[in-house]
Amino acid sequence: MAAGAAVALALWLLVPAVRVGEAGPPPIQDGEFTFLLPAGRKQCFYQSAPANASLETEYQVIGGAGLDVDFTLESPQGVLLVSESRKADGVHTVEPTEAGDYRLCFDNSFSTISEKLVFFELIFDSFQDEEEVEGWAEAVEPEEMLDVKMEDIKESIETMRTRLERSIQMLTLLRAFEARDRNLQEDNLERVNFWSAANVAVLLLVAVLQVCTLKRFFHDKRPVPT
Repeated sequence: MAAGAAVALALWLLVPAVRVGEAGPPPIQDGEFTFLLPAGRKQCFYQSAPANASLETEYQVIGGAGLDVDFTLESPQGVLLVSESRKADGVHTVEPTEAGDYRLCFDNSFSTISEKLVFFELIFDSFQDEEEVEGWAEAVEPEEMLDVKMEDIKESIETMRTRLERSIQMLTLLRAFEARDRNLQEDNLERVNFWSAANVAVLLLVAVLQVCTLKRFFHDKRPVPT
């Protein structure tokens, strides 16, 4: 009992105290996901969103016959915001958003054989707290202003950060395009190889038949006189 109490006391000292007032929901971040949608199946995803923000959804079918899928987007209240049928890709923006879970569904029920490889990305506008910005400015602002104003520096940094985030999103989208094009090229290569082999086999068969036919024409079947 004494050993157990000592262990419990040591664990209590090692674990930092958590204040209830400081706890809060984790910040919502952009995300991307690639999944395999089986034939004749429908798969849905749920994404939490804050109120009065901007949510951008991009999806692409990067693998599978036809490269198409049905897509729907519903609000937390169950209102159908987007409905597309047999599309290869799409980009949709919800602004402003409602607080709650948005539902994104990808449907491959119309296909009975081919499964689809689907990529989608969720992009949130990163609204920064004004109090946090002002606190940062007060912490680093010198007592004597230099030639360059602090507001210009903050604006330049914010513009650079926005452009970098957009560049990352565009690179991710280009990777999805590259994956789709690569899958198309591999499928075309398999088809070309198959039909090339079939043509070669037909040519060999025709050549053998022609040789046999010519041999029959020149073969003398008359009996030899004795």
